[in-house]
Amino acid sequence: MRIAVAGSIATDHLMSFPGRFADQLIPDQLHTVSLSFLVDELEIRRGGVAANICFGMGLLGQRPILVGAVGDDFADYRSWLERHGVDTSSVHVSDLHHTARFLCTTDQDHNQIASFYTGAMSEARQIELQPIAERVGGIDLVLIGADDPDAMIRHTEECRARGIAFAADPSQQLARMDDVRELIDGAAYLFTNEYEASLCEQKTGWSSEEILSRVGVRVTTLGPKGVRVERAGEPSLHIDAAPEVRKIEPTGVGDAFRAGFLTALAWGLSLERAAQTGNLLAAHALEVAGPQEYTLHGERFVERFADAYGSDAAAEIARHI
Repeated sequence: MRIAVAGSIATDHLMSFPGRFADQLIPDQLHTVSLSFLVDELEIRRGGVAANICFGMGLLGQRPILVGAVGDDFADYRSWLERHGVDTSSVHVSDLHHTARFLCTTDQDHNQIASFYTGAMSEARQIELQPIAERVGGIDLVLIGADDPDAMIRHTEECRARGIAFAADPSQQLARMDDVRELIDGAAYLFTNEYEASLCEQKTGWSSEEILSRVGVRVTTLGPKGVRVERAGEPSLHIDAAPEVRKIEPTGVGDAFRAGFLTALAWGLSLERAAQTGNLLAAHALEVAGPQEYTLHGERFVERFADAYGSDAAAEIARHI
């Protein structure tokens, strides 16, 4: 199963605030917020949702196709991704802009305040999917993640026109986009977190049931409560989160979930196993600082899977690790 992942490719600047954002906010002054946080740490990491997802899939033995736009400062990042199993041959390199930047501050309760500079990402709208499909011998699924809004619309429309299955994962771009119906209608999979699920309903004007009737599978991550997987006309699945060894930093946890979920689909496993694989990979990402700093060890991964979801479930996974 050939999976392409379209979305942002960025450098993450991650900072830690040793207090609580909530303690700094005055309820009757929220319309004039002007705050500066003195942070303890600054970590500069590789990131971007598409690159993060591809990295996780590569660790699990896949060869995902990365689709996005970068600047000419991408050489070291390209080498890193290729070393971890990612096909970067279809990444567009801008002659004008630097690779995008994500700046995020996390407080002691793991709440986050973030900004994103698009940079070269604005050129992702120039990327056509068909030449990529021809290069690799066909694409079975395209995940369309947070990216330049015009690029997201273009990739979605092209998938519909060419009959390519796509997964809608608008995430951070939901807040600024109005044509959300165009992004999710007809998707084979819809990925959101719990807040984004409500935002999808608000932005589209569709009820939860209407959205479910328009997508194949609706996947809603619930943080420490796990994940909910829904299909029209079938009982909802709730899969508990995998226990983490420690909580370090949440950036990229959702991307790791998607990487595990998509990989299990590529293995031909059930939606339940896909969600479990995603949950365990997400736990790995939570245990380190930075979205591409975790490592996998096959035997240990299977052991943790068995501890979380049982030996029978782990046996299915073990055949592919």
